[in-house]
Amino acid sequence: MTQLVWLVPAFPLAGFLLNGLLRNQLSKSLTGIIGCGTVLAAFVVSLLIFGEVRHEGFQPAVVTLFDFISVGKLSIPFAFQVDQLSALFLLIITGVGFLIHLYSTAYMHEEDGPQFARYFSYLNLFVFSMLLLVLGANFIILFIGWEGVGLCSYLLIGYWFQNVDYGNAAKKAFIMNRIGDLGFLIAIFFMVSQFGSVSFDTVFGKASTVSTGMMTAITLLLFVGATGKSAQIPLYTWLPDAMAGPTPVSALIHAATMVTAGIYMIARSHVLFDLAPVTQTVVAVIGLATALLAATIALKQNDIKKVLAYSTVSQLGYMFLGLGVGAYTGAVFHVMTHAFFKALLFLGAGSVIHAMGGEQDIRKMGGLRKALPQTTGTFFIGCVAIAGIPPLSGFFSKDEILTAAFAKNPVYYVVGVFTALLTAYYMFRLFAMTFLGGFRGTHDQEHHLHESPSAMTIPLWVLAFLAVVAGFLGVPPVMAPNAHRLAQFLGPVVGEATGAELAPGTEWGLMGVSVLLALIGTFWAVGRFSKKPELGEPTGFGKVLANKWYVDEFYNAVIVRPLDLLAQFLVFFDKNVVDGIVNGVGRLVQYGSRQLRLLQSGQVGGYVLLMVLGIVVLFLVELFTGGSGVAPAVKATVGH
Repeated sequence: MTQLVWLVPAFPLAGFLLNGLLRNQLSKSLTGIIGCGTVLAAFVVSLLIFGEVRHEGFQPAVVTLFDFISVGKLSIPFAFQVDQLSALFLLIITGVGFLIHLYSTAYMHEEDGPQFARYFSYLNLFVFSMLLLVLGANFIILFIGWEGVGLCSYLLIGYWFQNVDYGNAAKKAFIMNRIGDLGFLIAIFFMVSQFGSVSFDTVFGKASTVSTGMMTAITLLLFVGATGKSAQIPLYTWLPDAMAGPTPVSALIHAATMVTAGIYMIARSHVLFDLAPVTQTVVAVIGLATALLAATIALKQNDIKKVLAYSTVSQLGYMFLGLGVGAYTGAVFHVMTHAFFKALLFLGAGSVIHAMGGEQDIRKMGGLRKALPQTTGTFFIGCVAIAGIPPLSGFFSKDEILTAAFAKNPVYYVVGVFTALLTAYYMFRLFAMTFLGGFRGTHDQEHHLHESPSAMTIPLWVLAFLAVVAGFLGVPPVMAPNAHRLAQFLGPVVGEATGAELAPGTEWGLMGVSVLLALIGTFWAVGRFSKKPELGEPTGFGKVLANKWYVDEFYNAVIVRPLDLLAQFLVFFDKNVVDGIVNGVGRLVQYGSRQLRLLQSGQVGGYVLLMVLGIVVLFLVELFTGGSGVAPAVKATVGH
C-alpha cells in the first residue's frame, strides 16, 4: 500500500482542480461532495497505509515518483517517505481536515455557488499542501509544501477580500511567514554545501561529520523558519490576526495544518538538533516564553476566536518546549491531542457565532447552554482537555512535556506549570462568559438562538470523543509500564521518550501539582465569571494585556513606520530626482532640437535676417572688445 501513497495528496489536489475550474458550473451540493469526498478518500488511503506501517518490523519506505532537479552531482527526486511519523500526521491532517470540510458545508451555506466552490477549492489545496509537506522525503519537497500552506493561509484568511482589514491580515500572515521561510531556505543552501544533498537519509547520515558551529547555524536557521510557520516569538503576531478568515479556516490552520508544520519539521530533523545543544536551549526558551506571553494575553481577550488564537500560540510554545528538551514524542503527542481539542473548540466557537448571528464578543453572550446544549457539552469537553485535567487527552500530552522539562531544568517546569494554571483560567473564563449566567445580547439575538445543524454538531461530537480517548495512547510508564503506545510507535523515527529517569514519587508529585493548579484555575474562573462577568473596558495592567503587551504597536513603531517612511522617501526620490533628471535631459534635448530646426526654415527672408543679425553681433563684439576682435585681423590683412 505504501507504493500508492501518492494517492493521498492526489485526491485533495483533484478536488482543488475540479472545484476551482468548474466553480461556475457546479451546484453547492456537488461542490460539497467533491470537497469533502476527496479528503475522505485521502483519509481512507491514509488508514490503509497506517495499518501497514504499524505492523511490527515495518521498514521506512521512500517512494520516488520522478527526478525533480538534477544539477551536476546534486540530484533531488520528487519522492515521498512513508514511516511512523508521516503516517501519524497523514491521519491527523486528513481525519481532522475531513471533519472541518463537513462542518463547512453547513457553516458556509449562505455563500453563493461560485464563492462556495472557491472556498472549498482553497481548503482542498490547503490539505494537499500540508500532505506534501509531511510526505516529502527531502527538504525541498517539504519546502514546497511549506510554501504551499503559506499561500493557502493568505488565500483563506483573506477569503472575504472585499474587507480591507481582512486583506491586511492576510498580507501580514504572508509577509511574516516569508521572513521565517528565508531562514529555512538559507539552511537548505547550507545543507547542499555541507552534505551535497537534501534527502533526509543522506543529511541525517552525514550530520555527525560537520562541526558543531555549522550544525548550530543550520538548526538555528531551521528554527527561524519554524518560528514563522508555527507562530513563535518574535514572528507570532500574524496568527491572532488570522481570525479574519471563516471560522472553519481558523480550525484548519490551528489544528490540522500550517502551525504544526514547524513542530513536524524539527521532530523530523531531530538528528540535527541533537547535535546542536545551543539550538535546543534556544528552542526551549523561546517556546516557554511564547507559551507564557500568549497565555497572559488570552486572559483579557473578549473576542471568542482571539482567546482561542492566543491559546494556540501558547500550546505551540509547549510543543517547542518539548522539542527543546528532547521530548520529541511528547511534542508530537501534544500535536495530536491539540489537533482534536483545538479543532473542537474552534468549531464550537463557530457554532456559537452562527447562533449569535455573527457576534464574537463574549461580553454580549452568556446563558447559551440552554439554547445550544450540544455545543455547550462539546465545548466543555474541549476546555477540560486543554486545561490538562485527567483523564482527558490534554493531561497526558502536556504532562509528558512538563515532566521532561523538569528533568532538563526545574525552572522550565515552574514556568510551564504556571502557564498551565493560566490556561485553565482563561479557558473557563471563556466558557463561563459564553455559556453560563444570563444572556447579555440583544432581543433579536436571543430570538435567533438555535442549535447548529447536524452537519456542524456531528464533527463536534466526533472531535469531543477523540479529545477524551486520545490521551490513553500515551499513558506514562509511572501509571502503567509499556502502555505508552505512541512512544513505541514513534520510537524508530524520533527516539525513545524522555523523562523515565525521574523517580516515580517525583513524577507523581509533578502530575499532582499540575492537576491541582489546573483545577484551581478552573473553579476560580467559573466561580468568578459565571456570576459577575467582565463587561467594561479593562484598566491598569489589564489594559496592557488586552492590548497584547503593545507588541503590534511596538512592531509598527520600530519596523513598519520606518519602512513606510523609507518607502515614501524612495518614491519621492524616484519621481522627483531620478525621473526629474532623466525626463529633464529628455525635455532639454527635445526643446533644443525644436529651436535648432528653425534655422533650416527654407525661407530666404529668414536667412537674410539672420545674416544681418550676425553682422550686427560682430560689430557689437568689435565695439565692446576695444578693437581686439575681428577688425584688427582685417586691418592686418589690408596692411599686408
